[in-house]
Amino acid sequence: MIPHETITSASNPRVRQASLLREADARRATGLTLVDGRRELSRAARAGVAIVEVFLDAETLHSMAPGTATPSGAVGSPFPHPAPSPDPAAEEALIHRWRADHVLPSTRLTMLSRKAFEKLAFGSRNEGCVGVVRFAGQPLEQFNAAANKPVLIVEGVEKPGNLGAIVRTADATGSGGVIVCDGRTDPANPAVIRASLGTVFSVPLAVATARQTIEWCKANNRRVIAAMPGGTRLWHEANFSGDVVILLGSEAHGITSLWEQAAADGTIHWESVRLPMAGAADSLNVSATAAVLAYEALRQRE
Repeated sequence: MIPHETITSASNPRVRQASLLREADARRATGLTLVDGRRELSRAARAGVAIVEVFLDAETLHSMAPGTATPSGAVGSPFPHPAPSPDPAAEEALIHRWRADHVLPSTRLTMLSRKAFEKLAFGSRNEGCVGVVRFAGQPLEQFNAAANKPVLIVEGVEKPGNLGAIVRTADATGSGGVIVCDGRTDPANPAVIRASLGTVFSVPLAVATARQTIEWCKANNRRVIAAMPGGTRLWHEANFSGDVVILLGSEAHGITSLWEQAAADGTIHWESVRLPMAGAADSLNVSATAAVLAYEALRQRE
């Protein structure tokens, strides 16, 4: 029998403690975070991320009909108003199949009532599972960027949705990795994980200060191509081949002056590019800019 327990109360201490991981302070203190969704948990498992516990919504789990396929490719499909099964043997079979479908290692499984699960889950999204995993962005000393591929550097990013989308772009374009410098959101934010569709677990990812990142660019002979509204070149005129970084600034303040100062004193090789803006806005969303430049780099490589 697969060991598991059932919690019915939304005020259960374990449920409350897990729900606190949506806050940055709790993530920093524990080194843990939450992962919403089957696809994201599967990608965490395949990347070797330590999965400490998985909370399952009993009603959604019981609704998984054998032989049907979900959009994420897993067997089973949740229905809007599932009826829980009182049969322990049936529940055991469902848990066994869920574990097999989602490539999870042996870990603690906890069944929650719908009310308790809604305390833990994000908003109205309910795929029937929330995982507690050990994950955080790595320091630059452990950053293993692929050679001859662009690294995306995001300075001062504030919105987790933007950071997650940039990581997803890095994955899609085969980029060398992502460095988050002086970020106001951390890569372990559950919203970042969700926006990245779990690619945050497989894309090389580091967290550093801007000064540390500049020194990393110097030490690794990485040319810096900065996206700026007043860039000196159009985006497609820059050479994105070889060891290059694509620098993107925060949503509100753009790129700080530290980078231009480093270019002026010869610490880094720097050039700036711009995207033409034909409408009223003077710039694109940072994740959209990242996608344009990363795909231009891919086009040039191919």
